[in-house]
Amino acid sequence: MSYFPRLNQVSPLQPLRHPSADAAGVNLWIKRDDQLLLPKDAVFPAFCGNKWRKLRYNLEEAREKQKNHLLTFGGAYSNHIAAVAAAGSLFKFRTTGIIRGEAHEPLNPTLAFAKKSGMRLEYISRSAFRQKDPVALAQSFPDGDTAYILPDGGTNAAAIRGCRELSEEIHDQLGFAPDHLCVSAGTGGTAAGLILGSEPPTQVHVYPALKGDFLRQEIQRWLPESTVPWHLVTDYHFGGYAKWSENLLEHMDRFRRSTGILLDPIYTGKLVFGVLADMERGYFPRGSSVVMVHTGGLQGLAGFRERFS
Repeated sequence: MSYFPRLNQVSPLQPLRHPSADAAGVNLWIKRDDQLLLPKDAVFPAFCGNKWRKLRYNLEEAREKQKNHLLTFGGAYSNHIAAVAAAGSLFKFRTTGIIRGEAHEPLNPTLAFAKKSGMRLEYISRSAFRQKDPVALAQSFPDGDTAYILPDGGTNAAAIRGCRELSEEIHDQLGFAPDHLCVSAGTGGTAAGLILGSEPPTQVHVYPALKGDFLRQEIQRWLPESTVPWHLVTDYHFGGYAKWSENLLEHMDRFRRSTGILLDPIYTGKLVFGVLADMERGYFPRGSSVVMVHTGGLQGLAGFRERFS
């Protein structure tokens, strides 16, 4: 039995009319996991979307193991750090966030939220972070040896189990398996879950927010030898993690004005830009069904605006 039954919700699947889809003859939907609010209170938008899906079964496991302390890792603007802090506040876990880099005052919006939610913040240099595995690193901090440890970005077997349900939800809501599922990626956990939960004729298209092809191995290590086809689309990272251009921001603003859907420039903005550009070049066959997954991440907008005005 779930420890968190009141939070078992299903996010909307919204048909989307867009000139790029109309011209390409493609049927387009967007899975609104940004509206998976848990619950509708002050933790929005920190604790929604794929962050809830990744954390749900980890929280169950922590309760089963009688762990009351969550310890995790991340950068200073991490959606995952904000989500774990929100989970601790909602469900009465102590939380510790080990943050890459030096402490700076005043705190940015993400870390200010985490601290307000009760998270203890510890800082570590980037070089030291890279040299240790998560368990060894956790043990170097107070109470780290008894905490429930969540990896940087939150991707582990329990997280992928939660993300797998996303594909199943989409299938149930459509009434059929879509031809194409498209998702942004950081650590690849959400993508791996989507691939595992999909069935033919679905193909999964992964749009990394980071530069490089390394994500292919990160996703593959969670997959059996046989899955639905999946593709890594590396043309739309805009230079790498947290990199952006005026063209991207203008595209996001036009999308918001035409659809009412807010995107973030780190993940979902790049996803939507890439999917619509691919439609325009004929990447998706005419008549096919395409679902984009809005994974949330909107808590990062305040920090983005603070950093880049």
